[in-house]
Amino acid sequence: MKPRIIVCGLGRTGYQIFGLLRQQGAAVVGISDRSLPGEDNHVVIGDLRAASTLLRAGIKDAQTLVLTSNDDALNLAILTQARVLNPRIRIINRLFNTSLGSRLDQTLPDHVSLSVSALAAPVFAFTALGNEAIGQLRLFNQTWPIYEEVIKENHPWVGRRLSDLWDERSRMLIYYLPVKGQVDLVSAVVNGQQLQPGDRLIIGTKPHFRSHRQSWLRKLLKVITNLRQFQNHAQPILVVTLALLVMIFLATLTYVCVDSNISVVDALYFSVGMITGAGGQEQVAEHAPDSIKLFTAVMMLVGAGVIGICYALLNDFVLGTRFKQFWDAARVPARNHHIVCGLGGVGVQIVNQLHSHGHEVVVIESDLNNRFLNIVRSLGIPVIHGDGGLSATLTEANVQKAEALLAVTSDDTANLEIALSAKSLAPKLPVVVRNQDPYFSRMVQQVFEFEAVLCPAELATPSFAAAALGGKILGNGMTGNTLWVALATMITPGHPFCGRCVKEVAMDADFVPLYIETNCQTLHGWDVLETCLSAGDVLYLTMPASRLEQLWRVTPSQLIAS
Repeated sequence: MKPRIIVCGLGRTGYQIFGLLRQQGAAVVGISDRSLPGEDNHVVIGDLRAASTLLRAGIKDAQTLVLTSNDDALNLAILTQARVLNPRIRIINRLFNTSLGSRLDQTLPDHVSLSVSALAAPVFAFTALGNEAIGQLRLFNQTWPIYEEVIKENHPWVGRRLSDLWDERSRMLIYYLPVKGQVDLVSAVVNGQQLQPGDRLIIGTKPHFRSHRQSWLRKLLKVITNLRQFQNHAQPILVVTLALLVMIFLATLTYVCVDSNISVVDALYFSVGMITGAGGQEQVAEHAPDSIKLFTAVMMLVGAGVIGICYALLNDFVLGTRFKQFWDAARVPARNHHIVCGLGGVGVQIVNQLHSHGHEVVVIESDLNNRFLNIVRSLGIPVIHGDGGLSATLTEANVQKAEALLAVTSDDTANLEIALSAKSLAPKLPVVVRNQDPYFSRMVQQVFEFEAVLCPAELATPSFAAAALGGKILGNGMTGNTLWVALATMITPGHPFCGRCVKEVAMDADFVPLYIETNCQTLHGWDVLETCLSAGDVLYLTMPASRLEQLWRVTPSQLIAS
């Protein structure tokens, strides 16, 4: 019997998850705080956190509850109420606070926290790198980009056997859609089927890391060569310092001219001490005429004001934000860097993704109090404070020499403005734009011809749906109307695959084996297909979400993630 799934919170993201689960044939019920036309038979209307609403949705008999509100506090309130009514229910929880989600995963049994930002960011990053990713796959402690390879007439793989592509460690075949007929990938590999024009392959590729980063010497030289940026941040200090030096020079010259018996050194020493308030060599002015004493008094008053202003500007520059702004501006790479505009939840995840792969990153953020600024600066990433829609700000980020720009603020209009401004300065620059509306995203990409216009909610929806259908998911993607998922399943004596050859069971169940962990070793390629599964093995596989019913009788403890 199919497990009953409840999707609580049918906002934009929740409704997409609800619709995708229904499309895959799952028994799903939605809970909404407002009526939805045409959904009366499948949606319960009421207070999301109320026990009565959850009971009407069948919480006591449900197996999985998916919390999709964009309010962490509301999701936590629903979680608490649901666990009181059904302590064993499995919960998929959408949380913006990823650290809190990790703690809940460790504390609560059968709790899986997911973040829309964390799920969408790798696809944004891979798209900016030119991979045109449609999904992601978590294998060997790395996030692999997944893309669709369409075999065209002039494709180098036309006529090539799928078996030739099977045993490749840096590339994993995920799914196969032949142009004619229906055949699973394993059968096509075993039978040596050739690729034809019109065939489609879903492939995961091992991520590449840039090993080179600028050395400290190169960074220091870069700061020195970019001292022109200093005038924008330190001009007031230079003006006040120059005024102070002029005052000291005039005072020293005055004392030497009035009394020829006073040495230049004594006059200078007295002038500096008088203006700064430190004192010294007071005899220079003690026997001077009254006019010189009056001059000295005026210089003391004026000097005190100038010194105060100078100290205040120095403190503001060194201890305030101006020094950080100068330091960040001086470290902006001259070329081959990625510009991320908007340091929100999605933006900071994209920055982490690109930085971890060894790419140079520059951040443009208008909010001086942004919560992620210190995180980004701790990684040594320069931050430019300003409006990314302004040409001056983009020029400061060296947009003409950048590899790509990502406009990922929470404001769709601002993202469009930033993207258009960047294109006006660098017409050939690859631009990736964030948009909240998936339908509008496609129109924006078509009209303005950006490289990609992506909706985070749309990118994250398959992960929520896949997690609701079974176990912790290692990866997922959409091909046409088919949702496929990648997961790891532990083979137990009662597992439906136990004792069977991987090649045979893969053909029957229409899944693709990725690799097997058995007896402290990992099996890949052809070795996987010829292996007979036994208790204790861990099988990593991909399969259509609609076929997960074969695994629904497997207990959650048998589904694991690396």
